[in-house]
Amino acid sequence: MANLFTSLKDGEEWFHSKFGVNETFDATAKTVHLWGMPALLLYINGLVDGGILTTLLTEMQEGMQPEKDNLDDPEWFLTYFPYYALSDVDEKEKFLNNILSGQVGFILPDGFAFIGDIRSYPGRSPEEPDTEKVIRGSRDGFTENIITNTALVRRRLKTEDLRFEMHQTTVNGKTDVAITFMKGAASEEHLSYIRGRLNDIKHDGLTMTDKSLEEFLFKQRFHPMPFVRFTERPDICAAHLLEGHIAIIVDTSPSVILVPATIFHHLQHAEEYRQAPFIGTFVRWLRLLGASLSLLLLPFWYLLSTYQQYLPISLSYIGPNDPGSVPLLVQLLIADIGIEVLRMAAIHTPSPMTTAMGLVAAIVIGQVAIDVGLFTGEVILYVAVSAIFTFAIPSFELSITTKVFRIFILILTGLLGAPGFFLGIAFLFYYLASLKPMGIPYLWPAVPFFPEAMKRVLIRYPMTIDAPRPFITKAPERNRLS
Repeated sequence: MANLFTSLKDGEEWFHSKFGVNETFDATAKTVHLWGMPALLLYINGLVDGGILTTLLTEMQEGMQPEKDNLDDPEWFLTYFPYYALSDVDEKEKFLNNILSGQVGFILPDGFAFIGDIRSYPGRSPEEPDTEKVIRGSRDGFTENIITNTALVRRRLKTEDLRFEMHQTTVNGKTDVAITFMKGAASEEHLSYIRGRLNDIKHDGLTMTDKSLEEFLFKQRFHPMPFVRFTERPDICAAHLLEGHIAIIVDTSPSVILVPATIFHHLQHAEEYRQAPFIGTFVRWLRLLGASLSLLLLPFWYLLSTYQQYLPISLSYIGPNDPGSVPLLVQLLIADIGIEVLRMAAIHTPSPMTTAMGLVAAIVIGQVAIDVGLFTGEVILYVAVSAIFTFAIPSFELSITTKVFRIFILILTGLLGAPGFFLGIAFLFYYLASLKPMGIPYLWPAVPFFPEAMKRVLIRYPMTIDAPRPFITKAPERNRLS
């Protein structure tokens, strides 16, 4: 145990030099007596469990006292301390960080200091996340409390190989970040990469938590594609850990980062594994088809509508009979962007008013726009169908990106016709194939092509058929326990 201070007064003056005297009400320095011996308690009010602290002080007032001769020995003193989560510190900066994290600092008369973990962060109870609901399955989800989140994962993986490696990032925020992995399954190369990037972060604070951390880890800049997978479900996190992936838990965020991730990880959903393998495969194919049509349906329909002379008679019904006075491309752009604006409005509208806003948008705006000739009926139909396909994409980040690329291909098709449509697809494919976050091809296992891995992307195999860990995790031991 380190002798950080010369006396109680020295410790109190140090604490006041950091927080000031009566400048912030939550920074508390209180002198108490532990078995008749004066001691100084330092803590942040609101981050500690007052009930536990009161019980501890009461027990040390009334409980068995150590011998007076042993009170001068801090290590002997701690053996009588009626609490299990105690640790000593050897640096003042570390002592301060522990207090700011919600722990209680104790300073004894001779200046010896130690901390007790009596944290009680404010937050909500685990509940099912809105973005990853399942028909059958667990209803708990991550919260904003990093301690609760690690416990939810540990509950599902009761193994000594599970590791939670704690780090603190940023200068002022000192955000707690836990690198979570299975020892022997996660790649040391990937772990070293993440540790190095965390140590390189020089910033005031991660106010946007996990999303801010993603941009620091991967230098995302203006790339529209999500480089990590976010999840709020502990079961999904645990499943990825067993595969050799790494989870990054950020304090104050209910989402957990999973790396490495490819585009196909963003197209998976827990519901596929809550159904029979055949049904799960069927649902997966529907989702892949919906994601593809979300990207291509609108520009392809526009291409066919503007080149009807090349269509066979059997497809002559495609395209509006009366395109109206507004160019068809402008109609599609206004309608597609308008639906996105309505989605944003629904998010920011109070819940009791959301239904009313939807009725106004659907009945008044939509129908009147058709009646006055701003839109044709088919434009509204295909834009709505494309929007529904977009909602089938499980990843919110990927769904937004899909809309951006859909508008991009649509504009190219409007400017260049059929060559623009195929050039847009070729450019998008080249862009996705060139992405390699953490050195992992973003389109794996399609590019480069791994037949066996691709079959597992397309087919939800039964749980009884064991599978090696994915190649992209670079796991030291690819085979799993049978």
